[in-house]
Amino acid sequence: MTSSKDAIAKLIENTIRDDIRAVASYHVPDASGYIKLDAMENPYQLPESLRAELGQRLADAALNRYPVSYPTLKAKICASLGVPAGYDVMLGNGSDELISLMAAAVARQGRGGDARRAVVMAPTPAFVMFSRAAQFAGADFVGVPVKADFSLDLEAMLAAIEQHRPALVFLAYPNNPTGNLFDAGHMEAIIRALGETGIAVVDEAYQPFARTSFMDRLPAFPNLVVMRTLSKLGLAGIRLGYLSGDAALLEQFEKLRPPYNVSVLTQVAAEFALEHLDVLDAQADLLNQERTRLAAELAALAGVEVFPSAANFISLRVPDADKTCSELRTRKVLIKNLSKMDKLLANCIRVTVSTPEENTALLNALKASL
Repeated sequence: MTSSKDAIAKLIENTIRDDIRAVASYHVPDASGYIKLDAMENPYQLPESLRAELGQRLADAALNRYPVSYPTLKAKICASLGVPAGYDVMLGNGSDELISLMAAAVARQGRGGDARRAVVMAPTPAFVMFSRAAQFAGADFVGVPVKADFSLDLEAMLAAIEQHRPALVFLAYPNNPTGNLFDAGHMEAIIRALGETGIAVVDEAYQPFARTSFMDRLPAFPNLVVMRTLSKLGLAGIRLGYLSGDAALLEQFEKLRPPYNVSVLTQVAAEFALEHLDVLDAQADLLNQERTRLAAELAALAGVEVFPSAANFISLRVPDADKTCSELRTRKVLIKNLSKMDKLLANCIRVTVSTPEENTALLNALKASL
């Protein structure tokens, strides 16, 4: 008689796609008791008085009803966050969901008159969800390596666009995991090269720290979409992403969006936070100041190479990334080991910019670990 374990293994083999069985789940390590510097979170909460007011707003939320179409939240985003006049936004459960929906929207499966599978492209190293979303949607992902200094290789990108005719190209601005801003002129050249055959998505997750944007370029490029999240601004826990672009494009993407993908609690919390955007912007200013200090002190350490960052994290190269991460973990500091993501990131690690106290603790632990 077939054992239960054998039966479920056979069931999985017969029903789950081969490529899904072959990949690992996205792992989020337990951070209990650690200084958590591995996820680019804002370390600051809202002031106590605002938290109390927010608590009352959440208590008054109609949890017995499904969310409506979010007109108030969308209007506040458009008014507060630089969306051009006449443009709307689409909301997602974090930017991860928006990435997945866009990949699904373009993912032709090589059937009918076009035997070619859709291609999703990005400069690499890149945010891991770009490639995962393409894979899960059934599209092919093509990564185009950046240069050794992490700048865009424009010639290689344009050649890859001509060869692969991608339906979707992600350009992170600033880039994750490297932290640098790509040359805006090079990005515009890529958007123009895509023309009517490809959509360019500029991912501005770290815009609160970079203070530069492609949002105002939307009217100039019908094939441009700008995507952001409220996570890095200090609201990672509510999971809200948004994107803007031509109304006709958003109409197509909206067809894939689940009808109630943003919860009532997220809606209320986001609306409240946008009423106090000055508080969140002030926190971003503090983190930018600490980024400058932390980068300088890291660069002064023997054997450490620090890369420029316009985000709320710093990527750096150390003599032995595995050893450094292990040593920091024993000292209760969590950071991100980038060294296995891409050959360009050999012995690289990434650290979140945090409070002055946590940044100093990181520096002391790193000095002891190197």
